[in-house]
Amino acid sequence: MRLDEVMDRYDTIVVGAGVAGLTAASLLARSGQRVVVLEARDRVGGRVWTDRADGHAMDRGASWIHGIDDNPVAAAATAIGMPTQEFTIGSFQPDGRPIAYFGPDAERLSDVATRSFAHDVHAADAAMQELVETSPPAATYAEVTEAALATQRWDDDRADRVREFFSHRTEEQLGAWIEDLAAHGLDNDLIDGDEVVFPDGYDRLPEHLAKGLDLRLGHIVSHVQWAADGVTVTADGGTFAAEYAVVTVPLSVLQSDDFIIEPPLPEPLTGALDRLEMNAFEKVFLSFETKFWDDRVYAIRQQGQGGEWWHSWYDLSALHGTPTLLTFAAGPAAKAIRGWDDSEVAESVLIQLRRLYGHRVQQPTEVHVTAWQDDRFARGSFSYMKVGATTDDHDNLATPVGGVLHIAGEATWTDDPATVTAAMCSGHRAAVNILGRDIRIEDAWGVPG
Repeated sequence: MRLDEVMDRYDTIVVGAGVAGLTAASLLARSGQRVVVLEARDRVGGRVWTDRADGHAMDRGASWIHGIDDNPVAAAATAIGMPTQEFTIGSFQPDGRPIAYFGPDAERLSDVATRSFAHDVHAADAAMQELVETSPPAATYAEVTEAALATQRWDDDRADRVREFFSHRTEEQLGAWIEDLAAHGLDNDLIDGDEVVFPDGYDRLPEHLAKGLDLRLGHIVSHVQWAADGVTVTADGGTFAAEYAVVTVPLSVLQSDDFIIEPPLPEPLTGALDRLEMNAFEKVFLSFETKFWDDRVYAIRQQGQGGEWWHSWYDLSALHGTPTLLTFAAGPAAKAIRGWDDSEVAESVLIQLRRLYGHRVQQPTEVHVTAWQDDRFARGSFSYMKVGATTDDHDNLATPVGGVLHIAGEATWTDDPATVTAAMCSGHRAAVNILGRDIRIEDAWGVPG
């Protein structure tokens, strides 16, 4: 089909109405382009999804801004009046905020023991930094962890506690098993300033970015064809043509046979696409009649074999207005519970909570378990670097194709991948590349210059 035969013609087509796509579309539209956004879902936001079915805002997708300093998402939230609450624990720190640690024997660690353990984590982390910097692409995060532990000359039990912390950190940060993650996989996990969450829901951000855009919901794109004279995009709602296209579908959709780009993507995009992976990562929310856990703590952490799957719980009571714990099924645990119903998942979690709190643990009044692995438009939660990948692979995936096709999204931003910040910044970069000039990212949410 020739471009001049297509009825719906635009300057730019944006595929996907997540934060990356909406940022690009908003900037291009505000710069005078005729832009259409094609979104498969019946809502905007993509993996930013706030569920209000129970009368309060529950972020089933993205929750945190991991570091608000010089962060465009934080700037946007402030500008559009999104309330935030400081919750600096989402990046899996060993300390810095009150954490209730329980040892392998299910007994609460003393303050002295907790400080000693956190000191060990910091010591191993310091040793690991140099080892990661000098590691080859084929090295795994598990291998550099072992090398770092070897420098400390600890006894087996002491080393085991730090080893499992690093394993849990890779799972919770990236939804990947430590053996599957590249040694450089956490290189660019940047935390500058406090972390915050959104009591009224994260979805206020994409809803604001979408205002005034030509947005087509329920348009499932199956085919993108690019050539020197432009791009045609086929969706079940019709065929669209434009001079440019910005594709912001999740990494796993981009890798699937259900989303065809023709001609196929060239290098360096194909190599990057092969070396990046979508994770398995699910949230488990448990609400209770009363609060049975430790007061004035941000998180509960379980050490030892009992914490293989369920090792960390976060107190969301202040956000939800009712006693609520959040835990994560990440990596192997997420894959194992796939297909379980919510009650089965809850019972598995409660078994571990009973080890720590005994008969005080009640049956939950509400259970919510996400299923991003089974979401056909996500097929996972966010991206990570497989063994053999380099940090450049994120940016390489965003290399403009033929001067007309641009890939954006959290997987395409090197400095802080797998975040909403990465998605927003990648959308800004795509708009800049299309326009061929600098534009302020703040223009996406309408702050006057």
